[in-house]
Amino acid sequence: QVQLVESGGGLVQAGGSLRLSCAASGRTFSSYAMGWFRQAPGKEREFVAAINWSGGNTYYGDSVKGRFTISRDNAKNTVYLQMNSLKPEDTAAYYCAARYAPLVPGGSRRENEYQYWGQGTQVTVSS
Repeated sequence: QVQLVESGGGLVQAGGSLRLSCAASGRTFSSYAMGWFRQAPGKEREFVAAINWSGGNTYYGDSVKGRFTISRDNAKNTVYLQMNSLKPEDTAAYYCAARYAPLVPGGSRRENEYQYWGQGTQVTVSS
């Protein structure tokens, strides 16, 4: 079992930045690949980014590529999502997820590829 708690969400103007954190507890954090997803009201949950256990491989959804960066600190049991150049369409609840297996080639981009989920943190980008 692993428990995930997101933080760092909030209200930001378009063009601004936020850094989300996801703190993990439970089983060995470095055993997990990690992902970030988001869900806007009335929309399906969308893949944002994923990172393998070592941090050496990262993958991004097309809508955030070049603006968001996923990273992890295994010593702190934490994964981060640095979000720059935010747009109103980035407004959503952001969820981190843990996968007790290596990422599939191309990154694990589907919800059912992750076993554990956090409760989410809200990001609102004003225009």
